[in-house]
Formats: sequence, C-alpha cells, structure tokens
Amino acid sequence: MNYTGPKVKLSRQIGVPITPKAARIMEKRSYPPGQHGQAKQFRRKVSDYGRQLMEKQKLRAQYNIHERQMRNYIDRATRKKGVTGDVLFQILESRLDAVVYRAGFARTIYAARQYVNHGHVLVDGKRVNLPAQEIQVGQTVSIKQKSRTMPNIQEAVSDAAPPSYLSLNKDNMAVQLVRLPQREEVPVICEVQLVVEYYSR
Repeated sequence: MNYTGPKVKLSRQIGVPITPKAARIMEKRSYPPGQHGQAKQFRRKVSDYGRQLMEKQKLRAQYNIHERQMRNYIDRATRKKGVTGDVLFQILESRLDAVVYRAGFARTIYAARQYVNHGHVLVDGKRVNLPAQEIQVGQTVSIKQKSRTMPNIQEAVSDAAPPSYLSLNKDNMAVQLVRLPQREEVPVICEVQLVVEYYSR
C-alpha cells in the first residue's frame, strides 16, 4: 500500500481518517475509493490473513512509518516484558514525531514529521531532526522560539488537548512525557493483537 499518495484516498482504503480533511470527507463517503468502492463493502468474508494485513496497514498509516520500521518495533516489543501489543504502543508513542502530534503542535502526523525534519523542534532544549528519536519519560519536547509564530503551529496549539500521559504548557509550547501510556489512552484505531499475529507468522 502506498503511504505517500493522497491522504484522503489512503484513509478511505483503510477505513480510518488520518487527517482532519479525510475525517470530514469520510463522514459522507466512508466506503473505499474507486468506481466499485461501495460494492467492496459487501464482498465475501475477509480471511484471517486479510484482517491481520488490514490492521497492520492501519497502524502503519496512523504513525506514518515504513514496513521495516514496524517490523523492528514489533521485534523490540516482543523482547520486552509485558503484553506485546501494549509495549508496541508505548514504543510508537515515544517517537518524537508522535509526541509532537499528540501534544497538539501539529494537525497531522505528517506535519509533525515535517516540523521535526525542518528543525522546528527541540528535545530538552536541543534541536533534533530525527522523527523516530525515542523520547524518554521526563524529557521535554518544545517548539523552537523562532518557530512559535508560525500560523500553522499557533492554530494547532490553540486547540491542543493532549492525552494524560503528556503534560502540555501552551504558553511555552512545551510538552513533557510524564509516563508511558496504557493502550486505552492511545487514540489509535487498530486491533493490535492482529498486528502482532501478522508479524508472528
């Protein structure tokens, strides 16, 4: 599946809105894109493999990560103590671009990655341009002083309502990871056990 094309089309393919625009359009057209999109909803039952594959695609799309990265994260989660699916979400939510997005500094995960790549984001006061960098509990992620006047960032922050595992200071455009999240706190649509099963084949 192509993760670099139109995000509305991708959202309709996987059945999950991954941008605000996609969410608005999917309220009216929730079925898959294409001439036969509506008919696809009534096709024969999907196989177990097909369900696992779809859930994996959903998860990858919502974090905007490559297949190789996802496989590495699964391997890490499997080696750690705890429920693999729960640990996987803790790893994914610790990515710098995910923290920027969840904090409300960006409207989409794609914008969050762009801000990191372009040097607008600091970790404990130091510029970091690696979206996959893992943020540790207690670390602070902030928007660089000169970048705080950017309209897109200001508009995003004004509506920010981060989950409870993040502590946001809107005035300073800074957020701290106060603890690792529980699965039910992570606003991601995915049956993670099916993802684990996919990579366990």
